[in-house]
Amino acid sequence: MPQISANDLEKKLYLEVDGQPYFVLDVKFATPSARGASTMVKAKVRNLLNGAVQDKTFKTSEKFEVPDVEKVPAVFQYVQGTTYHFMDNVAYEEFMLTAEKLGEQKFYLKENQEMLALKLNGVVVSLELPVYVELAIAETDPSIKGASISGRSTKKAKLETGLEVQAPLYAEIGTIMRVNTETGEVSGRA
Repeated sequence: MPQISANDLEKKLYLEVDGQPYFVLDVKFATPSARGASTMVKAKVRNLLNGAVQDKTFKTSEKFEVPDVEKVPAVFQYVQGTTYHFMDNVAYEEFMLTAEKLGEQKFYLKENQEMLALKLNGVVVSLELPVYVELAIAETDPSIKGASISGRSTKKAKLETGLEVQAPLYAEIGTIMRVNTETGEVSGRA
């Protein structure tokens, strides 16, 4: 298995720590002010097996295994209770993930939406969503007359998947918004 040093960590990499596979969400390098102290690497990571997001701190000298993660195209089909059903577009096999395992990702899933399924040792363990998805507003306060598109004021809105966001004042029920899956922020009308 290839290795990576903590000094080379960056966003969107996969690494294995204590036998657990992680996806790197964010990395910060902290240089201590004390003489002789080594630089520390602070990483926000998501466990691929259980979806838990954690903050981890490493010494720059630490090395990690890079897990063999295979990315395959997949499509979200439907949800039944707390089970989400997908189709592997390479093997044409259906696979399922629970709402608990998906975590916040479930709020960005819409029927027939394409994404990448992450397979570890042949088993789907997580998803890689597109950076932006288009979702319709299901609930919000009425739009305010005269609110401009370039206005900076926002209001609460609930999207068709249950995700709550801050939407522009001009947005109304049925408006399709472009949402960033990494930050949960609305980036405008679709």
